[in-house]
Amino acid sequence: MQTSPNTSDTLEMPASGDAPSVRVARLEEWLPPMLSVVAGMVDLTGFYTLGNIFTAHVTGNLVVVTAALVGGAPLRVAQALAIPIFMLAVAAVWLIARSSRRQSVGLVRLLLIVQFLLLATVLIVGVWAKPSTQPHGLVAGAAAMIAVAAMACQFALFRLAMPHAISTAVMTGNLTNFVLSSMNLLSGKTADSLEEKSRWMQSLLLLGGFLCGCAIAAVSVRMLADWAWIGPVVLAAVLTLLSA
Repeated sequence: MQTSPNTSDTLEMPASGDAPSVRVARLEEWLPPMLSVVAGMVDLTGFYTLGNIFTAHVTGNLVVVTAALVGGAPLRVAQALAIPIFMLAVAAVWLIARSSRRQSVGLVRLLLIVQFLLLATVLIVGVWAKPSTQPHGLVAGAAAMIAVAAMACQFALFRLAMPHAISTAVMTGNLTNFVLSSMNLLSGKTADSLEEKSRWMQSLLLLGGFLCGCAIAAVSVRMLADWAWIGPVVLAAVLTLLSA
């Protein structure tokens, strides 16, 4: 087997002899749907406990902020801050990845650890300060920004370490891919049915994962209030361990 001159790739070589690219390809099969569950849980939990901020959907915050500015409605500081905080968090993740010099599976695991630590911080703040009792307060706003940073880390992970994976939170695009792939398969005119079926299944799993995460979070928030953050934290920890 040809070995790579890159030291980091050599360090990432598993005992079984699989190349790092093969391991990343395997992660791309099962990790995105599971991270989509995390994104759904974080988005809904944040929306209901941290002042109606979309922690996993920058588009939602852009719409709300623009509507407030144009309509003359009071502008929520946390909603406005979510946008630059997301951008800064993505830049910070880039710096972490660059400075770590990790690649392939090693970079995936590093960024999963960062996501876990950020979500664990939100859980600690939630249990300690009960921000859901004052969802528009300073503590709730700070916790929301940490949750936004966690989601920025997750999304940047795909661009930096798993470039062939589909985004876990762009549900508009995933729903579009699902419908178009369904139509192509039903028409029977697709040139590559296996590739189309793969795209259809990926979109379905991501949609299902996100909706499943939202449903779990809705029940958790109703029953556990601020303790509902324990769900995405535990799942993020499990995924980090499984990625090793």
